[in-house]
Amino acid sequence: MHVAHLSLQDFRSYATAEVALGPGVTAFVGPNGQGKTNLVEAIGYVASHGSHRAATDAPLVRQGAPRAIVRAGVVKDDRKALIELEINPGKANRARLNRSPVPRPREILGMLRTVLFAPEDLALVKGDPGERRRFMDELLTARAPRFAAVRSDYDRVLKQRNALLKSAAAHRRSPGPEVLATLDVWDAHLARTGAELLAGRVELVEALRPLVARAYAALAPSSGAADLHYKSSLGAEELSTDRGRLGEQLLAGVAEARKQELERGVSLVGPHRDELVLRLGELPARGYASHGESWSFALGLRLAAFDLLRADGDDPVLILDDVFAELDTGRRSRLAEMVAPAEQVLITAAVPADVPAELTGGSYTVAGGRVVRD
Repeated sequence: MHVAHLSLQDFRSYATAEVALGPGVTAFVGPNGQGKTNLVEAIGYVASHGSHRAATDAPLVRQGAPRAIVRAGVVKDDRKALIELEINPGKANRARLNRSPVPRPREILGMLRTVLFAPEDLALVKGDPGERRRFMDELLTARAPRFAAVRSDYDRVLKQRNALLKSAAAHRRSPGPEVLATLDVWDAHLARTGAELLAGRVELVEALRPLVARAYAALAPSSGAADLHYKSSLGAEELSTDRGRLGEQLLAGVAEARKQELERGVSLVGPHRDELVLRLGELPARGYASHGESWSFALGLRLAAFDLLRADGDDPVLILDDVFAELDTGRRSRLAEMVAPAEQVLITAAVPADVPAELTGGSYTVAGGRVVRD
């Protein structure tokens, strides 16, 4: 799988941009602030329908423009597809496949798969649990696009349930039978959708564990062993992946927490409260890992994601956004050797010297709003 062409209209700093691409390595080189990351961000957006730099779509649209359009020509197994996303902040986004509208943008998830590593990924190790939950859920969706609907359903249920709990807490009196009956309905919905999401995450972490350990050992051979552990708000050390069993556990968990939830006005049990614990040796990576170890662990997570998606059948597009400048010589060389065999690698760098010699290929100079092939 590779991107053969990228076309932008009113995306970030670009009024228009047309970039021809191909298999192998392509580097976008230029001073900071010139739009290099905007190009790879657009490719990542086509794959995931989200940005690694912005929580909402509004910053993706060029100032003064009503919408942005991103088109990517994708080649997979010698078959070509044109994917188009129209980004409409505050309104529903639209999608086209081979110039024909699709009912919902998420129906084209999976047409392009990417693994993107950027400086923001340090938050996977150093940041709040929400960063690691998002990593798991985005990878789940990349592997099985149906999880986009699972996540959407769970978020909707959680929002409705929290609104009910907040309303009950605001009245500061015992909820009546009507409220409790409605809460029972939302408990059942949370258990059903939460069990599906929880089972997917548990299966994912078990598949990732050996891949992360291997990637981290290759990047930082002198450090301790890297490991992952899924920590559930249910409190169970070992979680089943049986959806029915997990649903029963979630129902029991919310029943046990009901009194406290009604007092606090928020849902306290479910996948939204879970954590992916990262460990180096016997210690948690968060708070104990050095800067270099944190970088290596974050890279290890992304490389493991790449290996997992590759094992599903296709090399995803590998994007390294301003990564090499942050690495010492040894880690830089080892990373370059690990990613070189990928079908398509896209790199951004401030200066040509930041692109390792092992990663030779095409390059573009990005400056003054222009993208020029070298």
